[in-house]
Amino acid sequence: MRAVLCGYYGMGNGGDEALLASLLQLLPDDVEPIVLSGDPAQTRDRYRVEAVDRKSFPAVLSALRRSDAFIWGGGSLMQDATSAMNPIYYGGLMRLAQIMGLKTIAWAQGIGPLKRSWVKQLTRSTFKHCTGVSVRDRASAALLHEWQIPFTLAPDPVWAMESTPVTGLWNLPAPRVAVNLRSHRHLTPERLAVFTRALIDFQKATQTCLLLLPFQASQDFAIAQSLYEQLPEVSHILQIQHPQELKGVFRGVEMTIAMRLHGLIMAAAEGCRCFGLSYDPKVTQLMSDLEMPGCAIADLPTDANELSRMWIELYANGDALSDDQIYGLVDRALFHQMVLEQALERAHR
Repeated sequence: MRAVLCGYYGMGNGGDEALLASLLQLLPDDVEPIVLSGDPAQTRDRYRVEAVDRKSFPAVLSALRRSDAFIWGGGSLMQDATSAMNPIYYGGLMRLAQIMGLKTIAWAQGIGPLKRSWVKQLTRSTFKHCTGVSVRDRASAALLHEWQIPFTLAPDPVWAMESTPVTGLWNLPAPRVAVNLRSHRHLTPERLAVFTRALIDFQKATQTCLLLLPFQASQDFAIAQSLYEQLPEVSHILQIQHPQELKGVFRGVEMTIAMRLHGLIMAAAEGCRCFGLSYDPKVTQLMSDLEMPGCAIADLPTDANELSRMWIELYANGDALSDDQIYGLVDRALFHQMVLEQALERAHR
């Protein structure tokens, strides 16, 4: 059988690529995926799967006609905080697949924010008609419970994604600390200046090698480059395209300071101490669930010394997740696989 996989794929975002890699890892062996991608050639080469242009309606329609199932493949697809086009695109394709009679699965979803009433109505309707639904956070679960829609709640599937070693990583000086920032309206030039001063002080105090990790070049690289140019000690910008290798970076890292949700998940899953910088409710929720130290970007200390002291304390005395905690999160993340298997089994009937 064939299944169309729909997400923010082929768009240069390491977190969404990790969701695709996780979905392909957990997809039953007898299912042939067709990935909707912003860069079909890259997706074909990287994952050895069929891929079509996500913006070509004829290509997408052809893929749907040849398929038995349609899968929203992870992430916050139904939200209108960034753009009202998101729910139009993803919700429109889900409804089309349902009208065409495909089995539809909302997989590892984070729902919202839903600011517009019509977006909320569309979201409720599409989820209501899905064959299977899994979500990755309690807020999404509460919304589906309110809507009386059956669901499975499990940690983000990237917890269970396999990681692979990164060539040359162990040749870089140790100990290593990973840093990831992304552009955001709350990360003002003034806050970035405080962050940079704190990072310089932290590195001088700990003598660590800083690894600057852009997860999405269009939003992260310029900030990484700015930090690199201002750091007087040893630092490196690592641009890694393969999600399993991106997760593998954290095998050789002692501590991570990150804004991106999947940067924190990958780091925590590989046993790093983590300091979260939240710009979004999904990051705040993760930090709360894991009792992870950090703060909201909007509440970043104005005193660089205060921020660097927080990092030094975590580096010297903080704890990573225990092996048992990581095992438990990975094990529960595999519930998303069960949802796939059950929903796709119905498509066979």
